[in-house]
Amino acid sequence: MSQKGRGNLTYEVGQCNAEGLRFPTPLGRLPGVTIVHSPRCLEYAAPRHPERPERLLTAVAELEESPHTWLVPEPCPESDILRVHSPAMLRAVQTGNYEDVDTPHFSNIYELARLSAGAAILASQQAQPAFSLMRPPGHHAGRDRVMGFCYFNNIAIAVAKLLAEDKARHVAILDFDCHHGNGTEDIFRGDDRVLFVSLHQSPCYPGTGLRSRDNCVNYPLPPGTGPAEFLRALDDALAKIRAVAPDMLAVSAGFDTYKDDPITEMALEIETYREIGRRIAALRLPGFIVLEGGYADAFADCVAAFVAGWESV
Repeated sequence: MSQKGRGNLTYEVGQCNAEGLRFPTPLGRLPGVTIVHSPRCLEYAAPRHPERPERLLTAVAELEESPHTWLVPEPCPESDILRVHSPAMLRAVQTGNYEDVDTPHFSNIYELARLSAGAAILASQQAQPAFSLMRPPGHHAGRDRVMGFCYFNNIAIAVAKLLAEDKARHVAILDFDCHHGNGTEDIFRGDDRVLFVSLHQSPCYPGTGLRSRDNCVNYPLPPGTGPAEFLRALDDALAKIRAVAPDMLAVSAGFDTYKDDPITEMALEIETYREIGRRIAALRLPGFIVLEGGYADAFADCVAAFVAGWESV
């Protein structure tokens, strides 16, 4: 069965080439960055909600202009979700029995949230760096709470699986979304197998991440923070990650620090994301990246700049 995305990209679901890669990657080629994406993630939307499917449509179209390897994910099993979320939380996403005005319930959201989590897992299992370009995002979802456009915590699910299956003994999570990854911190705080590092605007939703504690290092940055100040904080964060020498680096990539994002107040430029990608890649750690936020009209350009910087090292 084929599913047609924007542009000329056709996903052949369930088929693989000789290298075990899902189409549309041509035989014998491993180009660019591995992008994990399913057009099914575009199947939900709420009127006037900033987390809209069009943002990913434009990003996919932009990335199609360069050679990349594309993989199609499958929904993750409930057992993977239950490593980080409670059974009550899982049922709440199934039934819509929760209250969060920013995170509407849709009839198909349970399946699509599992698909987004499955994409994060698939990205984490690749031999080369991979980027899960999916929605819904995940880093606000805590052990027992749906919030902030997030249903399941995709990056936490993927990291917990790596640790449970002994594919990594120590993982660093770097979150550079404009909003603090409070759900990821909630899940992993006190777990000495995980270093969580977050750069985020403060004050800003959800109002957490004001200080560092235990294995969680937070960089609250004031509104209006520009490229130079942000990159200085990033360099300090990367030095802390380098110092612990993790087996794996997991990145929550948010592009809502862009200067024209409609719901935040930071001041990064498109080219800043190219430099962010380059500096993360310069760590030369095995790793994967999971999409979080970013709502400006220039979202696709920010994503493309980040990917270009990442693959330039």
